Amino acid sequence: MDLGTLIGIVLSFGLVLSAIMTGSSLIIFVSVPSLLIVVGGTIGAGLVNYPMNYIIGVIGVIKNTFFSSLDSPAEIIDRFKDYANRARREGILSLEPLIKEIDDDYMRKGLQLTVDGLEPQTIQEILETEISYLAERHATGADVVSALGTLAPAMGMIGTVIGLVQMLQTMSDPSSIGPAMAVALLTTLYGALIANLILMPMAGKLKARSKEEILLREMIMEGILSISKGENPRIIEEKLNSYLPPKDRIVSE
Repeated sequence: MDLGTLIGIVLSFGLVLSAIMTGSSLIIFVSVPSLLIVVGGTIGAGLVNYPMNYIIGVIGVIKNTFFSSLDSPAEIIDRFKDYANRARREGILSLEPLIKEIDDDYMRKGLQLTVDGLEPQTIQEILETEISYLAERHATGADVVSALGTLAPAMGMIGTVIGLVQMLQTMSDPSSIGPAMAVALLTTLYGALIANLILMPMAGKLKARSKEEILLREMIMEGILSISKGENPRIIEEKLNSYLPPKDRIVSE
């Protein structure tokens, strides 16, 4: 689980709530009509902007900001050193029994193509296509979340206008001015909070997570191509290390 996302949300909302409770009661900042305008309006506008399956899929996309199942670069390098050593000692077909034990679909597919005897250029074309469409799917998910983050403050402004209109129409009744003004201001607050503390930061996290996964996929592709060419395990390690910052590189003893 990504503690950074969880800590960030808890910390940001916690500080906002603490500031509110320091000066007044929290209950006066609760408005069901404001929440319906912002949340309902944002989802509705999102459905107009994107196909329904995109909006429904946002739940799974947001989940990726909390959970990550990516292998560490060090683990990937160790795996390919082992695979390369096996391939040099026992032949490329010795990797076939190991393929079923690999959880990563991308790595499993690449090694299977290698074992099947495809040319390195063909393997590279297939794996690069996989990376290309992976990047496109990730970009779409981040764009949807970002678009919802843009729509939320706009719906807050619409709620503000609604509240002001209600207030102006009932100026003769002083008791109705307060609730109408509350809806006007709270919708803006809700839209700003949802956009700036949840949706926009999550869109940024998704983009960062996508870059991280693409980098790991490129490392895996480099390792697979090197094995298919029969390169020395030491050379493979150096190639894969080049994808990492100097401080994170693995130094063999």
